[in-house]
Amino acid sequence: MVETDVHYPTDTNLLWDALRKLIQEVGRCCEKHGIAGWRQYRFNCRQVKRLFRHSQKVRYSTSKDEVKRAEKNQQVRTTYSAYLEAARYYVVKAKQTLGGIDTQGDIVSGLLITRWIEDAERQIDQIERRVLQGEVIPHEEKVFSIFERHTEWISKGKAGVPVELGVRVCVLEDQYQFILHHRVMWQETDDKVSVLMVEQARQRYPSLAQCSFDKGFYTPANQLALAKILDHVTLPKKGRWSAADKVRESSDTFRKARIQHPAIESCINNLEQRGLDRCRSHGRDGFERYVALSIVACNLHRIGLVLQRKERAKLERAMRKRKKLAA
Repeated sequence: MVETDVHYPTDTNLLWDALRKLIQEVGRCCEKHGIAGWRQYRFNCRQVKRLFRHSQKVRYSTSKDEVKRAEKNQQVRTTYSAYLEAARYYVVKAKQTLGGIDTQGDIVSGLLITRWIEDAERQIDQIERRVLQGEVIPHEEKVFSIFERHTEWISKGKAGVPVELGVRVCVLEDQYQFILHHRVMWQETDDKVSVLMVEQARQRYPSLAQCSFDKGFYTPANQLALAKILDHVTLPKKGRWSAADKVRESSDTFRKARIQHPAIESCINNLEQRGLDRCRSHGRDGFERYVALSIVACNLHRIGLVLQRKERAKLERAMRKRKKLAA
């Protein structure tokens, strides 16, 4: 999992991000083109930030006293309502100003302002539904960054790391620790890419005859499809074994492949050391480019290690030869 360069998302701080960018963009455009109404846009940003901070600090009460709990809950609603009211005001004001910016022919700024307006309206709607109406927002409606929109909420269930923000990347490494193929998994899971990975790798490397996978790649359909492509498929089954599964996973070929499989963890660590721990580039294209360059760097580093070992072995042979002649 490659992390994107984003902060932890909440609906309130995503709304602040959208409003901040909206007010700044509209204010700068108005300064540039001499449009009135946004002279104090920097002050307006600070005012919205103050309301945002108040919404961050307010908490629902856990008191057993119903009166105290009701008072605290009402305070939460009042604080959020003030934040949403200010957000709506600046969104409406930005829409009114947008026509004047468009008449100036500033297409880029107009598109950016439209984008920030859409983001702000989405977050206003979700906050109102969640806080004021008590609705649970479906996962598919949520956005986890207004800057890196491809960011996914990935929950692997690891101890100490319940949630990661980024995109999955699948890599295929050979027995010499070179990465042969990779795939950025946009909204994909492991079981959807196993056959594609092997098929695409076989187009470049026709001699590929055996491959080992994690359990997450297993489905009965994948097992059958991969068996037609490869001579040996090491694909552990999830859940209970049948008699045929027990025979297959007890074979010498299967067991030897599973013993070697943990080496992929060193590959993942090596990629992280080559810059693939967190992607600093922006956008989907930037993410794909960053991943590809990190894999190239990893393979170049591996080539350097191979050449160093060959040169070291050559020097050691020459030294032994000189010692033998001196004796």
